[in-house]
Amino acid sequence: MDGFWSKVIPIIIIFFLGYLLKKIKLFTSETADTLLKIVFYVTLPALTFLSGSTAVLSVKFFFLPIIAVAVVLIIFLVSFPISAKFQMPKATRGTFLIGTLIMNTGFTLPFVLAAYGNQGLAIYTIFDFGNTIMIFTFTYYFAIKFGKKVKSKIPIIKFLLLPPIWGLILGILFNLLKIELQPTALNFLEIAGKPTIFLIILSLGIYFNPKITNLGKMLTVFSLRIGLGMLIGLTAVNLLKIDGIMRTLIVIFCGAPVGYNTLVFASLEELDKEFAASLVSISLLLGIIYVPLLIYFF
Repeated sequence: MDGFWSKVIPIIIIFFLGYLLKKIKLFTSETADTLLKIVFYVTLPALTFLSGSTAVLSVKFFFLPIIAVAVVLIIFLVSFPISAKFQMPKATRGTFLIGTLIMNTGFTLPFVLAAYGNQGLAIYTIFDFGNTIMIFTFTYYFAIKFGKKVKSKIPIIKFLLLPPIWGLILGILFNLLKIELQPTALNFLEIAGKPTIFLIILSLGIYFNPKITNLGKMLTVFSLRIGLGMLIGLTAVNLLKIDGIMRTLIVIFCGAPVGYNTLVFASLEELDKEFAASLVSISLLLGIIYVPLLIYFF
């Protein structure tokens, strides 16, 4: 377990560093908004490009992104009507909905690397293709729909100009066409992409409010994102008769905590940022406990 904690403890430290910087009034929520814009328009596109361009694309992994897409769609069919029954404000409902849909596979990555190394990374990357595409198309659509910036018609141009999804698409094209990046370009993308997790976790700490608000709604989001997600993952691996490391990772990815992009989208589209921060924060703390236990017991 030492390998796990050596990778996870720095994440916890960064989170509380952000919270401390807010408490001493050095940073504010406006600072976090700016940091998340940097993530969305600069660091995340670089990271998705690298992920797409370096992944080992194999036919035998074709079902991994399909499972990721299926998880999002099935949970949406359950969470959308539930979100309507709570009769919450539009911005809060938007946060509730996207919180159930975004799998925080990035959070699981340190655990995966610690336990399975490059083999786990390859499975993670292919699975995350489906997850990433759904995050920046289907899920982002509902972030826009329930956001304060859009009153009626949703501008298609927002999807055409999404930097993270273009980073992934171009990365896959480079991969399929076997275009090798020049060392300078590769180094630039690595340097630009590396701050992503740091900036998101720091922003999360800045936003974090230890007061648990909307407890019933929060527990419902966790039940859908983690509980139902894990159940769908177990069903998928049993139906497809998947075993070994891939079985374990699929279940973990499907039942991953609430995704960081819940907070990013809430900031960009003026959803309920406080609720988003609470969802991601508490989910992150839960994930630190249950993700390594899942790896250990599976």
